Amino acid sequence: MKIDNDAVINATRFWLEQAVIGLNLCPFAKAVYVKNQVRFVVSQARNLDALLDDLDRELDLLAEADAEQIDTTLLIHPFILTDFLDYNDFLDVADGVVAEHQLEGVIQVASFHPDYQFEDTEADDITNFSNRSPYPTLHLLREASIDRAVVAFPEAADIYERNIETLRQLGQEGWAKLGLAKGRLDQA
Repeated sequence: MKIDNDAVINATRFWLEQAVIGLNLCPFAKAVYVKNQVRFVVSQARNLDALLDDLDRELDLLAEADAEQIDTTLLIHPFILTDFLDYNDFLDVADGVVAEHQLEGVIQVASFHPDYQFEDTEADDITNFSNRSPYPTLHLLREASIDRAVVAFPEAADIYERNIETLRQLGQEGWAKLGLAKGRLDQA
């Protein structure tokens, strides 16, 4: 299957604008997004080795880049780890790769997936949607950026609870009205 990278990036941008920034699920996202400091990369990986190669490359690039140019990277991988449990298991591997690159404390991996599910929740629980993206995505972010954001937003510890409240008020119907369909690969 051939994929249109622009369509994948556009779907991810739409999700970022409507959900992450639009619903203020991450109060830190808007600043780097409006400054064009978010790098969007679509992996063509069809197996774990290829995805690991892409992850290696993106970690090196982000670590070496000027934060004013690239503050964070979204590594979108629409062909692999589409099953959430497989994806969730892979997150330990991704953290291991960060350690191999000696980037612990410098870069961390945040996780987003179309079927994201927090422990002890039902699959259709609206609170899972805080981490639901159109495609499986590894978010590589600088810890220094997180530290600066926490200073600017001292109530950072309250974000999770606020997101739960926001999503519960929005509900499934409100989420659907935002046009945030799960699995946009068929549209790419």
